[in-house]
Amino acid sequence: MSSNPLPPFAATSTFSPVEEPSNDAPSDLSIGEIIAKANNLSAEQIGQIVEYQRTHGVRFGEAAVALGLANNDDVMWALAQQFHYPYSAENQNPIDPELVVGARPFTEQAEAFRAIRSRLIMRLFTDERPKHALAVVSPQSGDGKTFFAANIAVAFSQLPGRTLLIDGDMRTPRLHDLFNLKDKGSGLSGILSGRAASRVIQSVPGLPSLYVLPVGVIPPNPLELLERPAFGLMMRELKTKFDRVIVDTPALSAGTDAAVIAARCGAALVLARRDNSRHAAMQELARTARMGSIEIVGSVLNEY
Repeated sequence: MSSNPLPPFAATSTFSPVEEPSNDAPSDLSIGEIIAKANNLSAEQIGQIVEYQRTHGVRFGEAAVALGLANNDDVMWALAQQFHYPYSAENQNPIDPELVVGARPFTEQAEAFRAIRSRLIMRLFTDERPKHALAVVSPQSGDGKTFFAANIAVAFSQLPGRTLLIDGDMRTPRLHDLFNLKDKGSGLSGILSGRAASRVIQSVPGLPSLYVLPVGVIPPNPLELLERPAFGLMMRELKTKFDRVIVDTPALSAGTDAAVIAARCGAALVLARRDNSRHAAMQELARTARMGSIEIVGSVLNEY
């Protein structure tokens, strides 16, 4: 056991998110005002749209699209602003296209994530049961854990409350690149080694209710860091500060990191990949989970 565990949350501010995003109320504006502001339309262009709107009996957004002064994505983004449905439109705060729920929220693929979100709310994130975090686990590298964890976290962030996504893969982390995080020097590894600076949790532009805790510096001893008391203490603290906590993990084939993380989270979702995951590997994953008294809340077959 290391002689330098993190003190019992003497540095609580470490887990305070960065500056809260602006809470301006876009729903107080009309669709036309939102589109005009987002596209920097001139008074003359707005007049053209209004005239087209009157002549053809269509909505402002339809008129703007017909005149080539906006596109369909602009209209959907404006509607999302009115209904407080955060997502990052292509011409606003562009995010990685792999984040389909945030970049293309009105697609069939994004709808599949929302359906899984609904099932997880019923199975895990309810007021009737103890609060757990959710670890996303799978037997092999390349199964799509990071893709799934990131998108389900974005889906949860589109509901009221705050969602935290933790990169628990201290072997091959990807979330810092996926979310284009600014400072890659501090994160989970720094917290667990007792060297973390404050404000290591970062907010995501365009998705104001989503926060990410990246790995930071890749350590030489990830499993040993996870087995320190500091990790359990940290997870307990974060579950009180966020409404949902999702944790990405390394593959079981890389070691027992995922099992340790899932045990501290309290619950796990098992991911398999079509035509890739082997039955024996899934059985081994289930056996490992049972040894740690981990609640398996469901399984997902990934086709991505």
